[in-house]
Amino acid sequence: MSDEIPEFDLAAFNEFNRGTLPDVLGIAFISMTKQRLVATMPVERRVHQPFGLLHGGASVALAETLASIGAWLNINQATHSAVGLEINANHLRGVRSGLVTGVAMPIHLGRSTQVWEIRISDENDKLVCISRCTMAIIAQ
Repeated sequence: MSDEIPEFDLAAFNEFNRGTLPDVLGIAFISMTKQRLVATMPVERRVHQPFGLLHGGASVALAETLASIGAWLNINQATHSAVGLEINANHLRGVRSGLVTGVAMPIHLGRSTQVWEIRISDENDKLVCISRCTMAIIAQ
C-alpha cells in the first residue's frame, strides 16, 4: 500500500470541513499521508477552559480528528467507515495562546481496528498532550 494519496487537494479538504467541529475549533490540516498527518489549532478564547488555558477537550478533539482522518485514508472508503472506539489523553503542559500542532501516526493498521498515536506540541516544540486513539473499521 503506497503512502501517497493520489490527487489529494489539501485546500479542498480543509474547505470540506467547513461548518464541522474541526472548523469551529480552527483546526487546519497542514500535511497528510497514510502514515503521518499534521494539523494546527489556534489557542484562543474559543478553545479555552474558563481559567484561560487550552481546554483538554479541545486537545482531544484535535487528536480524534487527526486519528479519524488518518484511519479514513487507510481504508476502502467505498465499503468501510472508520469511527472512534476509544481515546485517552495525557495533558502535560498548559497553553494560553499561540498555535498547537498535532502529529498523528499509526501504531496498528488492522482489518477491524486501527490504533493511532497523536502528539500535540506548542510553538516551542514542547509536548502539550499525548493521546492514543483506537478506531473501529466497520462495513457500510
